[in-house]
Formats: sequence, C-alpha cells, structure tokens
Amino acid sequence: MRILIFTFSLFLVTSTLVAQNAPLDAEASDPNIMGWMLGFRPADNKIVSGNDGSFFQFPAMRYSVCHMRQFMTTTNVPSAQKNRYEFKLNLDDAIDALTFTPWHTEEKMTWETSLGKNYTDGIIILHKGEIVYEKYFGALKPDGIHAVMSVSKTLTGTLGALLVDEGVLDENKTAGYYVPELKKSAFGDATIREILDMTTALQYSEDYSNPKAEVYTFSNAKYYYDYLETVTKNGVHGEVFSYKTINTDAMGWIASRTTGKSIPELLSTRIWKPLGTHFDGYYSIDDAAIAFAGGGFNANLRDLAMFGEMIRNDGYFNNQQVLPKSVIDNIKEGGSQQAFEEAGYKDLKNWSYRNMWWITHNEHGAFAARGVYGQTIYIDPKAEMVLVRLASHPEAKNAKIDPTSLPAYHAVAKYLLSK
Repeated sequence: MRILIFTFSLFLVTSTLVAQNAPLDAEASDPNIMGWMLGFRPADNKIVSGNDGSFFQFPAMRYSVCHMRQFMTTTNVPSAQKNRYEFKLNLDDAIDALTFTPWHTEEKMTWETSLGKNYTDGIIILHKGEIVYEKYFGALKPDGIHAVMSVSKTLTGTLGALLVDEGVLDENKTAGYYVPELKKSAFGDATIREILDMTTALQYSEDYSNPKAEVYTFSNAKYYYDYLETVTKNGVHGEVFSYKTINTDAMGWIASRTTGKSIPELLSTRIWKPLGTHFDGYYSIDDAAIAFAGGGFNANLRDLAMFGEMIRNDGYFNNQQVLPKSVIDNIKEGGSQQAFEEAGYKDLKNWSYRNMWWITHNEHGAFAARGVYGQTIYIDPKAEMVLVRLASHPEAKNAKIDPTSLPAYHAVAKYLLSK
C-alpha cells in the first residue's frame, strides 16, 4: 500500500507538470507507438518500472494502466466459472458522427473526436442491454484488464449499501461501534450513512501540490489501517460533502469486520460471480494483504458493463436478482444536494453523492461511478443506456475531462432515446 499510494501521489504531481508542458496527444502517446516494454529485454528508455515510479508517469502510464499487476502486489477477484453472460451486439456506426457542444465553448465536437481528446483506452455503450458501440485503443484489448481508479469507491459503496439494506449494518450507527479501533479517530462518531455519502468532517487533504498534506502521511504509513486510526476531526459530520478516499477504505474495514470477508471476497461472491463475468479482476494490496478499496481495483471493460447494466436493471441481471431493487432505489434517490453544493463543484450544479455514486439529478436521472484520468460507468435510466469508459488522460482532475465527456454522454443518450 505504501508504495502504491506514494507512486499514486507521484503520478498526480507528475500529471500537474505534464499539464503545464503540453502533453503528447492521444495518437502520439499511444503505447504501441511509444514501444514500451517491447523486446527481450526492452531498451533502457522503453522500460516502465514500479521501483522508480515511472509506471505512474505520463506517457508511460498509458501502458501501465493496462498492466498494473506487473508493478504491485495484488489479489484476485474471481470471476464466474459457469453461467457466463454474453452480450448481444447491435452496433450503430452513426454514433461516431454525433455532435455536441463541450462546456465553456461554442465549437461543436464529434463523439469520435472526443475519444481521442480524453485519451480513451476502451469504451462500450449499451442500449437496452445490447452493445451498440465498442472500441479499444492503445494498450487495452478486449480481453484486457484496466485500472479503474476511484470507480473502486463505487463498488465498495454499493457493497456498503447492500449491507445496510440487509440489516448487517445500521446506517445510523457509527464506525466506532463496528470497528472499536476507530473510536478515537475522526471516524469514531461518524455514522455509516455519513461515510457512505462522504459528509464526514476529516482533517485530511488530498492536495498533492502541498508537501504537508495529510495524503503524504497516509502514503508513508506501513499499514493502511494504522493511518485510519489517527485521522482527526475538522468540523461537524453530516453538513458538507467532502470527497476523501479514506472514507472508502474506512467503509471497507467496516464491511470486512462485520462480514468476516475481505472486500475482494465480498465483491466476488456478492456481485462479480453472479454477474457472469468472464475475467478475474484484481485489487492492489498493502503489506497486510488489505485491498485498496478506494482506488485499487482493475477489471475488464465488458465485465464492468455487466455491473452497470445490472444497476440499470434495478439489480436484476443474468437471470437473477443480484442486488435488491431497494439498494438501487436508494442510490438513485441521491444524497443531500445542499451538502454537495457546499463542496464547490461549480460545473456539477444540482448534483449529489450517495453510496459512493455521483448523482446528476438531470432530466434523465443519470448517475455515475467516476475515477481520475477518465474512468467512468455512466448510467442513463431514461435512455436505457449504460456507458463505460476506461482512459489514461495526462491529468488527474475530472474537471479537465468533464467538459468534453459529460455533454458527450448526454448527446448519445438523447440520440438513443430518439430511436
């Protein structure tokens, strides 16, 4: 974990520097063109390494996001060995030519152009459960595995919501109640609901440009849970949405403590296998074999689309009720829009956050799982659309990507709705 978070921190700092120095575009930074890790052995200037952190630096990261297992210790999330699900294909070539207007500009852009603009590695669109669009770029192949970054949070949050629905967790009880080791920390008096909706008041900064930010203390902790026990409080829980990765890993600890199962085991048995997935996913782990619940999951594109389609279908998929409909209803209900507004996301007006899902509250009722560098599972219930994108954008901030992504997703949704 220490190596992972340190290199992740380095990655974000490097991304900032890249942004200041005009990064290579998607075509020029294609890993196949760059020639990373080719030959036996690769040339010195083509080696991507976990030891020096180069695997988390652009443009080499465009290779590493599809090969994370080469650079860190991981643990499997077993896929289905029987009853594997197969999507029907009904490809629609007209999608590439769809146009939309990116935010903060009056110049239109085509859907196809937006894919390169956002350094897309893989994209799939489902309409009424059928694949209408699917493309792969760079180092990602149809049978490949890609880092999903903070989409990992949504998987953990969904498991947490399931445990609440089943009565295993009481959303009004505190983290300290379930994990006594957290009683003296800021999480001690935070409720399960506040953790799931990230309205905890924690003295914790993920500002990677500040060398004194708490993320660096977190980075140097030998074991992840050791750090969680030391987090102090800053404010009042429940008032303001504050997106902090450590909420998810606290939720992971609570879920594991109450069920006696690790997050990888819970995800596999409760969701991944029932979906009928084809490929094992995997998590990066720390020295105590604890999975990085907040950002360490890696998965196949179509398997992620199965998860999204299951959520769109109110928990029903592959001829079974994988999750109770009540769990999905609770997600779609959204969280406090007032608490979200306090967080200052200027371009995400009227949004909220619930069970570690981002809820748009737009006219289609869309909601999404989101991760840095362009990862997303975007679900549009009205258009009966599920979109999954995996990417390797040079910059970590979604604010750099959203202007050419969110309006593009909505344009496709409106097109599919009209069919």
